[in-house]
Amino acid sequence: MANFQHPFQSLTAVRRQSQGLSDVLISSAGPYLYSYVAESGQRLAVWPKQINTSHTVAPLSTSELDDQAPPEKRIKLSPSENGAESSPVTSNDDSSRTSPTWTNIPVVLSTSNGKHVVALTAEDKCIRVFEIGQAGEFTQLSARNMAKKPCALALAADDQIILCADKFGDVYSLPLVPGEYVKPRVQVKKTKPVATPLTVHSKRNLRSLEQQHLQAERAEKAQEEAEEKTALNFEHQLILGHVSMLTDIVALTLPGPEGGVSRSYILTADRDEHIRVSRGIPQAHVIEQHCLGHTSLISKLYVPPWAPHVLVSGGGDGHLFVWNWSEGRIHQTVPLDGVSEDAVVSGIWGFVFDNGSESARVILVGIESSSRLLCYILEDDFRLSSRGSVQFSGNVLDLVHIGPSGSVVVSVDAVREPGTVGSWKTNVASPQLLAERLQLGFSSGVLSMVIDQDSMTASMNAAGTSDIPSAIDAKQRKAIDDTLYNLGNLRKRTFDD
Repeated sequence: MANFQHPFQSLTAVRRQSQGLSDVLISSAGPYLYSYVAESGQRLAVWPKQINTSHTVAPLSTSELDDQAPPEKRIKLSPSENGAESSPVTSNDDSSRTSPTWTNIPVVLSTSNGKHVVALTAEDKCIRVFEIGQAGEFTQLSARNMAKKPCALALAADDQIILCADKFGDVYSLPLVPGEYVKPRVQVKKTKPVATPLTVHSKRNLRSLEQQHLQAERAEKAQEEAEEKTALNFEHQLILGHVSMLTDIVALTLPGPEGGVSRSYILTADRDEHIRVSRGIPQAHVIEQHCLGHTSLISKLYVPPWAPHVLVSGGGDGHLFVWNWSEGRIHQTVPLDGVSEDAVVSGIWGFVFDNGSESARVILVGIESSSRLLCYILEDDFRLSSRGSVQFSGNVLDLVHIGPSGSVVVSVDAVREPGTVGSWKTNVASPQLLAERLQLGFSSGVLSMVIDQDSMTASMNAAGTSDIPSAIDAKQRKAIDDTLYNLGNLRKRTFDD
């Protein structure tokens, strides 16, 4: 019996047409990153290199097989001439030769110039920066382990700064590509016993003095080991903090008045229904505004690129809020149609769809553990109008807009029954459905939505991902479920619960 495969947890598009290269689609599934040709869905690379070759690497063509040496002679691990399939990362990346120590990669971002990808590996709390080669291969440039578990990442300052929001309410800034940096060690004044062998004469007191010296040495050594373990030995700066657990972060820049200087801002949301508007670096400690109105946790923030003064937020209170965030004013409150009381917004995405004669500003909203995708149009007065919903074959996990044609690649969960979290299917489809295409159309003010499988998603599904072990117990299944569905756990409990 075939095994289930990890669904795509995160999708992001790497736009490279300005470099004269084709766009690349990056996805994460389980502990691996995958890259695909955005137009055809052909797999380009896998990171880290998978030990189990089943469902991991697309079949090589006959010419590629002829160029490779026989397996028994392939001793040296180095990049092949043909690209990333045989060695998707540089040869000096040790993680490409060992089994990953993390189970999932929840966050993947790409820079606007299409040269770098930022990924967060979960258990080791590590922010990794990759360079994307011409053939779509991953070259890891840095791996920085944070002290606290990150929950959201954003790019700021023309994508040269990574903003990391963690579960303890703090936001750190890190350079995209770190330079030479050594954390300065603070000299702590050492404490020594005041007495000396010259002032102590009895044997009992001499033994006591000796024990005091040994105890001081042990305490000093333990302190040095603790500092070594917790120190972030890379360039970083704590820029702002909440008193509650952070859930999302957005960095943006507003153009100034004519001839004026543009200003940058950081928007942060937390578990306690707060949205804070702070100035950008280096004045992130200055709070400009609060956006208050949600009655439950806020899980997602979205600022449309075409309307940077508008904020759409969603969480666990059954509504979408449309804000004029610079003024802290609610512009509109939109109820989520057909969702349960305990539903939590898992994603908000937007893009402009232009068919040549008309254009539509589409906002799509995903609900955790739901196979429905809610569709809205952001009108000229910056109010959301509902255009219904579309039903997929599995729970919607993430999506990405490919090109201006209205084609959207949607990641679906084919492991669990639609609309559930812990109810796993009994039969495995072959190939497993990992992605579906949503084709949007817009004519005479009417938005049409059609789900189909084109050659791109068919190619991605055929290549597959890494297998989920078949011999796992209920506890292990619960751990896998929690990697994909954890927003509901952030909801504050009442005494009645």
